[in-house]
Amino acid sequence: MAQDNVIAADALQMEREWKLPDRGTIGVIFLIITETALFTMFVAADLIYIGKSLTGPYPKDVLEMPIIATVCLLSSSGTIVFAEHALRRNDLGKFKIWWLVTILLGLYFLYATGAEWHKLIYEDHLTIATNLFGTTFYSLVGLHASHVVVGMTFLLIVFITTIFGFPIQTQERRVKFLSWYWHFFDWVWVIVFTVVYILPLKVF
Repeated sequence: MAQDNVIAADALQMEREWKLPDRGTIGVIFLIITETALFTMFVAADLIYIGKSLTGPYPKDVLEMPIIATVCLLSSSGTIVFAEHALRRNDLGKFKIWWLVTILLGLYFLYATGAEWHKLIYEDHLTIATNLFGTTFYSLVGLHASHVVVGMTFLLIVFITTIFGFPIQTQERRVKFLSWYWHFFDWVWVIVFTVVYILPLKVF
C-alpha cells in the first residue's frame, strides 16, 4: 500500500510539473517542416529536368552567379541575430539599427532577383514557357523569392510599429519566431543557388 501511495504521489508530481509545449513554437516548427517538403518537391523537379531542355537558351548562355545578392541574403541571418540579442538586452536603439540592416539586405536581394529576371525575360528571351529550364528556374527561384517577400513584409511591419513607439520588447517571442522563418529561407537559398546556378553548368 505504501508503495502504491509513493507511485501515486510521483505521478501527481509529474502531472503538476508537465506543461503543454508552446503552441507558437510547435506552429512555427510545423510550418518550417511543411515548407521544407514544398521546397523539396520543387528542388527534386529541378534536378530531374536539368539538361533536358531541347531548345535554348541554356543555363550557361544566360545565367550569371548572383554572388553579391547571395552574400547579402546570408549576411542578413547574422544581422537579425544581432537584432535579437539587442532586444533581449532591451537595447531598442541597436535593435532598430540591426533590424533595418536586415531589411536593407533583404531588399537588395529582391532587387537583384528582379533585375536578373528583367534581363532574362527582355534581353535573353527566357520565360517560364520557353523550355524546361525556364519552367524550373522561374518556379523554384520564384517560390523562394515569394517567401522572401513574405518575410520582408513582416520585418517591415515590426520596424514601422517599433519606430512609432510600439513596445516591441513585449513581443520577444514573436520576434524569435520571425527570425527562425528568416533563417530558414536564407539557408534554403544555399540549396537553390547550388541547384539552379552551379549544377547546370556541370551538365552543359
